[in-house]
Amino acid sequence: MAVSNLIVDDAEPDAAKVTSGSSFYLAMRILPAAQRDAMYQIYAFCRAVDDIADEGTLPRRERAVALDRWRADIDACYAGTPKRSLEALTRHIRAFHLSRDDFHAVIDGMAMDAAGDIVAPDEATLDTYCDRVASAVGRLSVRIFGMHEDAGRRLAHHLGRALQLTNILRDIDEDAAIGRVYLPRELLSREGISTTDPASIVADARLPRVCAVLAERAKGHFAQSDTIMAASPRAQVRAPRIMAGAYRCVLDANLRRGFDQPRTKVRTPRSRLLWIVARNVF
Repeated sequence: MAVSNLIVDDAEPDAAKVTSGSSFYLAMRILPAAQRDAMYQIYAFCRAVDDIADEGTLPRRERAVALDRWRADIDACYAGTPKRSLEALTRHIRAFHLSRDDFHAVIDGMAMDAAGDIVAPDEATLDTYCDRVASAVGRLSVRIFGMHEDAGRRLAHHLGRALQLTNILRDIDEDAAIGRVYLPRELLSREGISTTDPASIVADARLPRVCAVLAERAKGHFAQSDTIMAASPRAQVRAPRIMAGAYRCVLDANLRRGFDQPRTKVRTPRSRLLWIVARNVF
């Protein structure tokens, strides 16, 4: 695939359509129109840069160039000279006072994947990665939700990490198939897993003990998120409550299944997702 196909062009994107396949779509749908469109635009941006990072047929240098182009495109939004395709995003940047640093952080997180396959990162690197690809998105989102700055940043920190750790546990085998293992080196080493070969790591009989520790860590972040949301105005946290509820279902399903091989893919029934939405809307 050519770089030009991965760099934002001048066509107005259908952000709602791009977002419709997201697990967060139902949470976004319940927002007022302006907030909803802002979240669609944020998701479309995240999807675009994530697609660049994951485009395995594209040389890494070309992926880096495409991500650098996105940095320039975001800077143009703040300079008041956006591409036509980013005019809607620019309006929301101004309306909700979104931080340029958070957009750049998301791109930096994708650049970590684009630069080289991440295998058994140390704890500090894993936390940086989670902050960039998840909590930075959260920091953009909580401004759109209208949360108080301090509570919003704390929620973005904890819920972002809870969601990303859940993703890591859910996608162990899929990630390994493309040469990635996000489980931290220190936890692997503690169980005597020293190989850096992705296939060997995920096939190791000791892996479930590593996953159990990471799952407890995710639960802790979910609990912190619940505390923050319980103290916040209900209207401001409806969407993140739905996001948290949906992902907690994913984590619980993975824990019920266990992490021994063979690991079957788990899915949350749509009826359960609709129940979570109804519980937090009405």
